[in-house]
Amino acid sequence: MEWEALREAVRDANRAIASAGLAPLTWGNASGIDRDGGIMAIKPSGVAYEALRPEDIVLVEVAAGVARDAALRPSSDTRTHLRLYEAFPQVGGIVHSHSVHATAWAQAGRAIPCLGTTHADHFAGDIPIVRFLDEEEIDEDYEGKTGESIVEYFRHNGIDPLAVPGALVSGHGPFAWGETVSRAVENAIALEKIAELALLTLSIVADLPELPAHVRDKHFQRKHGPEAYYGQGSSDAEPR
Repeated sequence: MEWEALREAVRDANRAIASAGLAPLTWGNASGIDRDGGIMAIKPSGVAYEALRPEDIVLVEVAAGVARDAALRPSSDTRTHLRLYEAFPQVGGIVHSHSVHATAWAQAGRAIPCLGTTHADHFAGDIPIVRFLDEEEIDEDYEGKTGESIVEYFRHNGIDPLAVPGALVSGHGPFAWGETVSRAVENAIALEKIAELALLTLSIVADLPELPAHVRDKHFQRKHGPEAYYGQGSSDAEPR
C-alpha cells in the first residue's frame, strides 16, 4: 500500500481527536503531508473514526489538489488543509475540529486571550480569530478561502505559525497544526483545554488582564525556544 506509514499516522490521529472528545460524530478531520512525495493524506468525508482503516485514508496530490485513485471522497475541508500546507512550509500535520469550548469562542467571534501559563506553554500569544468570508468568496471556493483567511491573518500580523499553532475561524471552529500530525493532535487538544480554561476564568473575573508578556515569553521559550529545557530532550543532552 502506498504511503502506508503516513496513512497509519493519519488514521491514528483521526482516532485520537475522537478519543479526546474533540470531534463528536464525524465533526473533525486530521491530515498529514509527505512534502517530498507531493502527497497529503486525509480522513475520508463522513466516515466514522472507529471504522477507519489505513487504506481508507485518502491520498491527495498536493500540486493538483485531486484524490489519487481513491475509493472514498476526501474530507470536505481538503482545500483548507492544502492552502495551509502551501503557505506554512514548516507544518507537517493539521487538525480541524468542532470541539465544544474552542468552537464557542469561534461562534462568539472572539480570540482566546493568553491568561495563564498553561496557554503560554503551547501558544506564544492569543489564539486568533479570523474573519468571516464574504458571499463571493464562499461561492468561489469556500474551503480554499477559509484556509486563505487564516494565512492572510498570520501574514498580515507577522505571526510564526509554529509559535501560534492554531486559529479560530469566525462562526466555524478551530484549526490546529504542528510539525507532525501527532504534534497537530497535541496542539488541538491543548487549544480546546485552553479555550475551556479561558471561559471558566473569565466567568470568575470578566475583566482580567492578560498574562504579563515576560511571563508568557518565558513559558513559551522554556518549552519551544532554542535553549528549551522542558522535558528530557536528546539522550546526549546535559542534565538539568
